[in-house]
Amino acid sequence: MKTRLWLIAGLILLTINLRAAITGTTPLIGNVQEALTLSDTQVSVLATLPVLCLGVFAWLAPRLARRFGTHTAVCVAVGVLALGAAVRALPWPAALFAGTVLSGAGIALGNVLMPAVIKDHFAQRIGLFTGLAMTLMAVSGALAAAVAVPLCTAAGWQPALAVWAVPAVPAVAVWWLLAAPGARGRHRGSQSPPAPRTTGGSGGSLLRCALAWWVSAFLGLVSLMFYVLVAWLPQIMHASGHTRGQAGLMMSVMLAIGIPLGFVVPVVAARMRSQRPLVVAVIGAKLISLAGLLLAPALGWVWVCLLGAATGGAFPLAITLLGLRTDGPRAAADLSGMAQTVGYLLAGLGPLAIGMLHDATDGWALPLTVLIALVVPEAVAGLLAARPGHVRHGSREDTSPKHIASRADGQLVRL
Repeated sequence: MKTRLWLIAGLILLTINLRAAITGTTPLIGNVQEALTLSDTQVSVLATLPVLCLGVFAWLAPRLARRFGTHTAVCVAVGVLALGAAVRALPWPAALFAGTVLSGAGIALGNVLMPAVIKDHFAQRIGLFTGLAMTLMAVSGALAAAVAVPLCTAAGWQPALAVWAVPAVPAVAVWWLLAAPGARGRHRGSQSPPAPRTTGGSGGSLLRCALAWWVSAFLGLVSLMFYVLVAWLPQIMHASGHTRGQAGLMMSVMLAIGIPLGFVVPVVAARMRSQRPLVVAVIGAKLISLAGLLLAPALGWVWVCLLGAATGGAFPLAITLLGLRTDGPRAAADLSGMAQTVGYLLAGLGPLAIGMLHDATDGWALPLTVLIALVVPEAVAGLLAARPGHVRHGSREDTSPKHIASRADGQLVRL
């Protein structure tokens, strides 16, 4: 029982570190650019780099988990994140970029391992614990965006960047304890690389599984939209006539609206045989809100709130599918690694491409039109990813109507 409480504490500490280091940086880019005399190109790279890191390093997580155990891999992830947050606050451009890469690498590893931890230890409550994780990520992300400028005003841009190393320290400590030999004996399924406990073929690759690709595409397009908005929504709203303070507040409100949805959507999704109605809901809200920003920008607050509901529901749904479309922790880690590698590499192109379109046209009409067009493939991928079934290694997916998950003790339970 004590170890289970430590696992819950570790999951909480992990998830509060998986967004704040990114969302807490975006409002400070102007301050950092001025202090370090960065060029516009360097600023664009800095805005894109964290998301690219999420894709570049995600593939390492399943390998680290199989080699050293999931708990040890999580400990490494939050440790690298803390180091990166501290390094990027040093007063040199090289340190800023190096620290951003380290922070992005730590977040990438944690993003992939989080669904595997939930699948391994909380398989009977995937919706509940995924909802808890998504809620904490949304809270920490919104809080980081809201306090970034006040922190910078009070203490300077360096402490405002370095502060996000602080919550990573207790996370390192808890996961270090969970990775200790005593905890390893109580949770053998996570701390050693045993033969996978799944219902179907776990050997081989997911690259031949169509369902794995649809899940990856959906996560990628959802993430692309989210990170484009995190990077550029304040500038879009400022160009629409709102003050910079109002534009920054709008982004915080958009993130805050996702907080309750981050809990509700996974819980509801886990109870559904097919998650397609949820896909339709988030896609519809996204289309209406983006079209509103383009055609009726004066109603900016209405569209931002609706956009918060769309993005706040879409990302938790995509993450929940990583658990619902797999039949064990090994498969969950592999699908999470594949989906986040493919997905975030795709998403990493978003902020840079949209920024380039804005520079080329000197306006936001074409970038918003492109975002509206991208909702169509997102809808297709989402509807196909939400169909019942499990991914299968090296073969076609299992489309059995029974949703099953393997517990850490190897037994199978119906979700």
